[in-house]
Amino acid sequence: MNLDKKYKLAVVGATGLVGSTVLKVLEEKNLPILEYEFFASERSCGKTISFMGKDYIVKKLDESSFNNHFDFAIFSAGGDTSKKYSPIAAKSGCVVIDNSSAFRMDPCVPLVVPEVNSEEIFKHNGIIANPNCSTIQAVVSLKPLDDRYNIKRVIYSTYQAVSGAGWKGILDLENGSKGLEPQKFNYPIFNNCLPQIDVFLDNGYTKEEEKMINETRKILKKPDLKITATTVRVPVINCHSESINIEFEKNFDLEELKNILQNAPGIILQDDIKNCIYPLPTKVSNHDEVYVGRIRRDYSVTNGINLWVVADNIRKGAASNAVQIVEKLIFKN
Repeated sequence: MNLDKKYKLAVVGATGLVGSTVLKVLEEKNLPILEYEFFASERSCGKTISFMGKDYIVKKLDESSFNNHFDFAIFSAGGDTSKKYSPIAAKSGCVVIDNSSAFRMDPCVPLVVPEVNSEEIFKHNGIIANPNCSTIQAVVSLKPLDDRYNIKRVIYSTYQAVSGAGWKGILDLENGSKGLEPQKFNYPIFNNCLPQIDVFLDNGYTKEEEKMINETRKILKKPDLKITATTVRVPVINCHSESINIEFEKNFDLEELKNILQNAPGIILQDDIKNCIYPLPTKVSNHDEVYVGRIRRDYSVTNGINLWVVADNIRKGAASNAVQIVEKLIFKN
């Protein structure tokens, strides 16, 4: 790190659920960034944000926003905004960390989870993609096991919180408890489970399910890995939970496997069934680690395992992962 350099960072979509959490994480990290600017849509521009003891006016994002050079920009404003403005920012010399799906499957754009493939961070051409929230927590738990046992097949079943749909998703859950009709989801989420996240594709999968499949393959560098997924929205405010079934090429010792997970970066093992200890969304919320438990053999196949994986989808699944990437870029490690 150049200690004399005055780093400058922009947050695009600063008033949204992920953007506001990015600010919270930046305050906690207190990185050597001396200048900040915050951008949002015309609807939110002019608002005041209190950040690190100072008030900032949210500016409207436009084609000239990056004329005043930035070192980094974290985008959390949706795919259309990213597609339009990320290349403009990158052309100005800024490194963009994008939370949308706009560039994730672009072969020229690194798709990064720092605990998994941090080496990809420094191969960027101005844009680095943040994976989907449900993918991030999954690959943090998959990577150390793949390194040791070589993953053959993965089955994802997710239980995803309403915060993954933003403020409107949270309001649907809150309003649903009062008997009000949903505004975000197709059906009431209160006291319900919705086996649809994002739109349906021609193959019968949802876009969310296809994201998990394709992004996992790209991050693990296994383009032919056999994966299937079912993603479900559940009436939980925050933190995604996932049941992950894995089949390995190699045999494994269960205690060794647990030890690998316990010592892997970014993972907290909670696997004490005698005392009913396992990851819970209510306990994991506001943490950056990925929590893993309910580890047990799948006796229906030769080398199978079941995991229960929980993480804060707004923090590790979006905001914290993006800030971690900035941190790696600053400290060059």
